[in-house]
Amino acid sequence: MASSENSEAGRRRWLIVAGQVAFLPTGMLTTLLWPMLPILSVRWHLSDAQAGNLFPTQFLAQLAGVLLSGVMVARLGFRPTFLSGLLLMAGGVGTLYLWSPWLGMVSVAVYGLGLGLIIPTDNLMIAEVSTGSRAAAVSLLNFFWGVGAVLCSLLVAWAEAHRLLLVLLESVALFLVLLTVAAYNLPFPAARKSTDARIPWREIAQNRVTWLFAAVFFFYPGTETAVGGWIGSYATRMGSLGASMGAMMPALFLGALTAGRGAGGWLLHYVSERQVLRAGYGLGVAGIGILLWSSTIHGVIASAIVTGLSFATLYPITVARLSHRFGIAARSIGAIMFAIAALGPAVLPWLVGIVSQSTGNLRLGFVVPFAATVILFFIHLRDW
Repeated sequence: MASSENSEAGRRRWLIVAGQVAFLPTGMLTTLLWPMLPILSVRWHLSDAQAGNLFPTQFLAQLAGVLLSGVMVARLGFRPTFLSGLLLMAGGVGTLYLWSPWLGMVSVAVYGLGLGLIIPTDNLMIAEVSTGSRAAAVSLLNFFWGVGAVLCSLLVAWAEAHRLLLVLLESVALFLVLLTVAAYNLPFPAARKSTDARIPWREIAQNRVTWLFAAVFFFYPGTETAVGGWIGSYATRMGSLGASMGAMMPALFLGALTAGRGAGGWLLHYVSERQVLRAGYGLGVAGIGILLWSSTIHGVIASAIVTGLSFATLYPITVARLSHRFGIAARSIGAIMFAIAALGPAVLPWLVGIVSQSTGNLRLGFVVPFAATVILFFIHLRDW
């Protein structure tokens, strides 16, 4: 009996490892268009407007995947949803650099759909199967996402310089296929086909905690994307030094975020989740405040580091709390929350641009993520 339990625990650990490894290419593909956009624009002779269409293509496909994941996980379980996401990502990235602009857009939609399946499924699965701290486990999972995102720009730049870009993209596709094969027989949590009938949707909709989760899933990802997406442009407008360092600012912010997630598991052994949430959002307000107050490139660097570190564990803790609060129902509720999490990054960075355009001052645009972080801080002042 003990031997059987040890064997099952070992296989479950391999499932967690597979989930973590899957988030490396997930981080890469989520941010792939950032470094690939100028390359694809030249290859396909795209105007800025045509190139810009790639982003909503990925976003809308990813949103569809998130909504589909809720149905699939609830009815079929984690296995088919997880493996389908990996294969769609492989198909999309493997064909991206082979075809014409229109077919390339199809490739972006295909891997975007895969991302929509993988991101909520992997987060919820790790939170459900972890035997220790759920928040620490999800934080470590998202550390792997950050590593993949940081590596993406570096690998694309290196591969383009050595004319090996197609080799890189095909290697990522092959890696995803091999991971699919390796993970197929792992002990994914079983489907609960009668779960939907038992979920008290009306009660959940009337619960204020549900709406607080919805607010956090909207504002936090939107704030993270707004800061990371615009901080480079803000730096480039600060003279010659800022212009030369502007491209580094998103990587610096993302690097601090990833490093913080790597240390998040250790921190959560000594500090409660609520304390980390309050301190994190408080420091996030201070970090963005530095950006609003400072007029030097050194202030931008400090803001990127402080904000990145303060944000590091906030999203993983929220995912873990969602799983803990709603239990098995989180498989279905999570799809709604992750769909909301996909809307925030579309709305808040757009608002930054609107404010900047209307006032002629990008600094004022950063009032949007600053205000959102203040709201998140006050949301977490009370226990819920």
